[in-house]
Amino acid sequence: MVSARRSFQGSLPIAAMRRLCEVLADDAGVVQYELDFGRDEYGTAYVDVRVQAPLWLVCQRTLEPFVMPVTVDSRLGMIRSEREESALPAGCEPLLVAEDDKLNPIDVIEDELLLALPLVPVNPDGELPEEVTRPPEEETPTERRPDNPFAVLRELKKN
Repeated sequence: MVSARRSFQGSLPIAAMRRLCEVLADDAGVVQYELDFGRDEYGTAYVDVRVQAPLWLVCQRTLEPFVMPVTVDSRLGMIRSEREESALPAGCEPLLVAEDDKLNPIDVIEDELLLALPLVPVNPDGELPEEVTRPPEEETPTERRPDNPFAVLRELKKN
């Protein structure tokens, strides 16, 4: 693929990506992708990955599901060992390739989507429930404050 500078584009269901589905609220939707293989001016084999997907996440503020559009645009330098990572040009992320030089495109797309997910998903349009945003009611004077746990020590000190 690298020597021929091949390009692939298409779509696949989000449900086809098992690891990604484990962290999503719903596996509905379709991923649009483009993969471009080639070599840069230094002779490094790479794959350009461009992905767009509407992912269902659970908002950690409201605990309600929402759709987050995710876009990935990255260049992955294909390496066979971790020692080759330091030779990659700036802006090129490492992609460890097996000894047989085989690469599963769906795994690459899934990995990039997993890396693009926010650590704490928050719906920018979500609002907190009223019971959370309502100010606390004022304490009435008739309510008795709990006993001070140090009151017993104060009484012992007096004796």
